[in-house]
Amino acid sequence: MENEISNFIKIWLTVLISWCYCYALSQRVPKGTNRLFCFLPIVCLFLYLPLHLSTMYLGGPSAFVIAWLANFKLLLFAFGKGPLSSSMSLARFVAIACLPIKIQQIPSTKFQDGEKSSLKNTIKALLMAMLIHVHRYEAHINPKILPFLYCLQLYISLELVLAPMGTLAVVLLGLELEPQFNEPYLSSSLQDFWGRRWNLVVSGILRPTIYEPTRNLATCLMDRNWAPIPAILGTFIVSGLMHELVFYYLGREKPTWELTCFFLLHGVCLAIEVALKKAFARSWQFPWLISGPLTIGFVMVTGFWLFLPSMRRCKVFERSTIEFAAAVGFLKNASRDIRNFVIPTSALM
Repeated sequence: MENEISNFIKIWLTVLISWCYCYALSQRVPKGTNRLFCFLPIVCLFLYLPLHLSTMYLGGPSAFVIAWLANFKLLLFAFGKGPLSSSMSLARFVAIACLPIKIQQIPSTKFQDGEKSSLKNTIKALLMAMLIHVHRYEAHINPKILPFLYCLQLYISLELVLAPMGTLAVVLLGLELEPQFNEPYLSSSLQDFWGRRWNLVVSGILRPTIYEPTRNLATCLMDRNWAPIPAILGTFIVSGLMHELVFYYLGREKPTWELTCFFLLHGVCLAIEVALKKAFARSWQFPWLISGPLTIGFVMVTGFWLFLPSMRRCKVFERSTIEFAAAVGFLKNASRDIRNFVIPTSALM
């Protein structure tokens, strides 16, 4: 555990230095291919760094943030686009570059207030404390319920891992942020689920890097009303490939492409949904009591089929339990060492 924490610190110091270099370089090199050429070594470095981490709770989020989000932000920044393109201080630049956050662009009244959010996070933390041990009792749990519990554990763990990073940006820089998740269990359609509720940081970075360029290109080849269809498919394919990359960092195993198939399937279904809405001009829609359960049911069933197997191959749930116990042991030892150091020192005074 100590070695992993040491590597974690070294990697993030390297990331911070790299972003400072990019910030300084942007003041001298104009946006475009020249800036992109200067950034390419950093892109390669960001793809390499996560290979030095092996744990779920340090390696997984780091791979997601460094190899995926940071590189996409860097590519956008090379052409003067994305969240880093506006003029800002170095501290703000580094925070937006390093953290999985999205600056809020709409009135804050749309989202939960702090007290409600804190209560929900507390409830989720309690649920996570129970769900993290599910795999130990697999033999005693109904096999039909087990996948649901694993999906619930995945969702809660993602929220709890990403939320503190956003809180850090709020406390240090006073940034007003959108939540990483916006109650995805209330989704009324696939378009609502993927576009407005699930992992808004990812959808926010995929939109300018993949969706919009693909849609603009498609507009030159087909009717403008139907250009979003290939853009949706392209976005979901890239999302699938990036998930394969993150899972490679987690398990160091050859991809089986099930994750890509999962996102491709959802891309096709979402494209069909959008096409039907365009064809019927939104005049025919199911009420939420029907569309909501159908949407969440489809996401969960396809997740059981194509997403969970990759997680099992990486032993995500078993490793999370072991790492949780190791982290608790590490904190206990650290607190004991601090007490042993502080008490003798105070006695000398």
